[in-house]
Amino acid sequence: MTAKSSDGRGLRLRSKGRKASSTRWLERQLNDPYVAAAKSKGYRSRAAFKLIELDDKFHLFKEGATVIDLGAAPGGWTQIARSRVGARGHVVAADILDIEPITGVEILKMDISAYDALEQLRAVSMKDADVVLSDMAAPTTGHRATDHLRTVALFEAALEVAEAMLKPGGAFVGKLFQGGAAPELLGRLKKTFREVKHVKPPASRAQSVELYLVALGFRGKSQDRSATTSA
Repeated sequence: MTAKSSDGRGLRLRSKGRKASSTRWLERQLNDPYVAAAKSKGYRSRAAFKLIELDDKFHLFKEGATVIDLGAAPGGWTQIARSRVGARGHVVAADILDIEPITGVEILKMDISAYDALEQLRAVSMKDADVVLSDMAAPTTGHRATDHLRTVALFEAALEVAEAMLKPGGAFVGKLFQGGAAPELLGRLKKTFREVKHVKPPASRAQSVELYLVALGFRGKSQDRSATTSA
C-alpha cells in the first residue's frame, strides 16, 4: 500500500500485521496538510488550526485576556491562546493528562469532573476568565449514541466552569458530536449567552462528526442576572 507524504513523495505502508484502522489513521496523517503545517510551525497538534479558524471568525481573544483551556493536552489550543492574548494575557491549561510546559502558561493536572475542580482552577487563575475553551471528547467506543452522550457530559462539565468563571461578555467554546446540543442544553446556553453558534471549522476533517459550539456574550453569573431582573 502506498501513500504520499506532505512533499508528494510516495511512502510504502506495510499493512501486514497492522490493523486496518491503524493503517487508515497513518494514511490520513501522511496525507493531511494540517499535520504537516502543524509540524512546520511547532504546534503540538493539528487541532491548533481549528482554534485559529474559530478565532479568526469570532474574534475570541483580545490582548491581555484571561483564558482557561480545559482538556488541553497536548497543548495545541493552549499555544494559540497564549500567542493571541500576548504577554499581558493569562492562560491556564488543565487536563487529567500530563502537558509539557509552555512558556507563560499555568498548567494544572486535574480531573475537570472532580468535586473541587472549580476550587483548583480559581487557585491558579486568580481571576475570572474572558474565554473558556474545551476541546474535550470522550474516547470513542464505536457506538455513536454512547460516544455522543459521554462527550455531552464533558461539554456540560466545561460549561459549568464557564458559567462559574467567565466575566460578563465572555466567550465559551466546546466540542460536541453531530446532532449538536439537545434542546434543553441549547436553551440553557441561549439564556446564559447572547449568541450561540454550531460551527465545523475547515480544519476539522470532513469525515469527523465533531462540531464546536461557540457561545458569545456571557450574560453574567446566575445571581448577577437575578439581581438585574429584580432591579
